[in-house]
Amino acid sequence: MANSPQTTSRPPVPALFKVALAPVQAFFRLEASSGILLALCAVAALVWANSPWGSTYAAVFDAPLHLEVVGHGGAFTFRELINDGLMTLFFFLVGMEIKRELAAGELRSFSRALLPLIAALGGMVVPAGLYLAFTHGTPAQGGWAIPMATDIAFAIGCLTLVKARVGQGLVVFLTALAIFDDIGGILVIALFYGTGLHVEWLAVAGGLVAVLWGLNRFYVRNGLAYAVVGAALWYAMHHGGIHATLSGVVLGLAIPALPTRSGREVLEELAQYIRELVSRPDDESARGAQLLHIEEALEDIEPPLNRFVHLWHGYVAYGIVPLFALANSGVDVSAMSLADLLKPLPLGIIVGLFVGKQVGIFLFTLAAVKTGVSPLPTGAGVAQVHGVSVVAGIGFTVALFVAGLAFANEPALLAEAKLGILTGSLLSAVVGYVLLRYVARPPQAALQTPS
Repeated sequence: MANSPQTTSRPPVPALFKVALAPVQAFFRLEASSGILLALCAVAALVWANSPWGSTYAAVFDAPLHLEVVGHGGAFTFRELINDGLMTLFFFLVGMEIKRELAAGELRSFSRALLPLIAALGGMVVPAGLYLAFTHGTPAQGGWAIPMATDIAFAIGCLTLVKARVGQGLVVFLTALAIFDDIGGILVIALFYGTGLHVEWLAVAGGLVAVLWGLNRFYVRNGLAYAVVGAALWYAMHHGGIHATLSGVVLGLAIPALPTRSGREVLEELAQYIRELVSRPDDESARGAQLLHIEEALEDIEPPLNRFVHLWHGYVAYGIVPLFALANSGVDVSAMSLADLLKPLPLGIIVGLFVGKQVGIFLFTLAAVKTGVSPLPTGAGVAQVHGVSVVAGIGFTVALFVAGLAFANEPALLAEAKLGILTGSLLSAVVGYVLLRYVARPPQAALQTPS
């Protein structure tokens, strides 16, 4: 009897390892996992900063660092490395998400983008106005842009917890709204939170943007090429007076978003190629080249933007943004009281996020629907839109980022701003969850009669 071919099998995974690993795998499969991790890091930072080891919190994130490359370098802290360096990758991902939505997503047509655009305008103008009403004439009025932001990871994570009560139309609406918020926040940072413009460096930055346009125009897919030009752009913008993290947005917008060839065309060619391979004698020495040919053909279907988003999303969502939260949420509240929340700065942020966001988004959306400009999101009722408007008041990551820019040299005001952001975001999350979970009934359920 002929011997059967030997099969190789991997060694069994130890049961203890599987038991320990299973909860971790389940967590990262959870849609809300990045928002939950973000919240845990914020809580950890608060506990750490107010613990008996609170002094080590400042010691770690204010630790001095020095970097020198080819005779050029500078001194900075670990927190500045995170906020001004690593957060560039966050904005790179934001830029790519905006590009993807504009090219092939919910923002690809004016009619699709109109309702979330109108809602986002309300969600930016009203909170900023309320903040200024509380802080006008005080040193804190420069932080007017803080309550304009919506944290998409937290907000979508909150909706995920009530996904049985929220349709996909509302998730898409909130996502598009948050993207417009990001665009507004990016413009505000660029226009109002620079450090004084330097024309010669801005000219260099303009030249590098032209290089990125050329890479996009000639459909360059090599990530290293974009990384080199992006790093140079960061340096030029840093010296040009525009906040350097915005180079990440420009870089993200430069990544090609559409495939060079249609999927059908590529698959037909591959089918013909595979038929030819099957008709030939098997050649083990050629298998590597054959697989490479198939992989390269399939790459023509996937745009570089999709590949880069998949590559960087995990690092940003589960690494950089939680690290940013850990580095920036540690507010020492040991000497504070509830009365501190009534100071103009934190109260302006709390009212802006919790009241301004929901009023601005809900009223602007309702006005657009009532005037016939745009219909409600698919499968959504008015009460659900209100609940989502409240959830949009979770303004965490970008709000903290703007606060750091607005009060970079005023630590007391920055601490008050962080307190306001954490309180306003927590209020929005809890009340929004309660409204969507227990109050706002889906339209289909509302139409059903009890048996």
